[in-house]
Amino acid sequence: MATRNRKVRRFRGSRTHGWGQIGQHRKSGGRGGRGKAGLLKHKWTWTVVYDPNHFTHEKPKPPQRTIVDKWINVGQLDSIAHSIGKKEGNVQVLDLASLGYQKLLGQGSVNSAYKVLINSASGSAKEKVGKAGGELVLAAGRE
Repeated sequence: MATRNRKVRRFRGSRTHGWGQIGQHRKSGGRGGRGKAGLLKHKWTWTVVYDPNHFTHEKPKPPQRTIVDKWINVGQLDSIAHSIGKKEGNVQVLDLASLGYQKLLGQGSVNSAYKVLINSASGSAKEKVGKAGGELVLAAGRE
């Protein structure tokens, strides 16, 4: 639009430019307050659409939590042993830590005796590997 056709050109010399008396359409009241004002009141629809988590907070996290990204169950040891297991006497050695596994869990059952090297293991996993005649070797400093 050409500058000469704009509304503001027509109102040159008019104090309020069509917005009534005494500073209507001038300060922050014309936009519902400054900053985050009104997010629970008159700007609630904006809050719901554009910032729905504005009034929430993050749950507290334990200070020294350990996150296990990759784990394996006891029931899967037999299938892994066929592909990668190394013999050490009567027992096959499974180095799960070098495969990227961080924890051994106790779901399933063990058919053979294995010597398993891993960072950590659940109580039921330790029990099942022991009953099968195997051994569970944890990384240093873990139980």
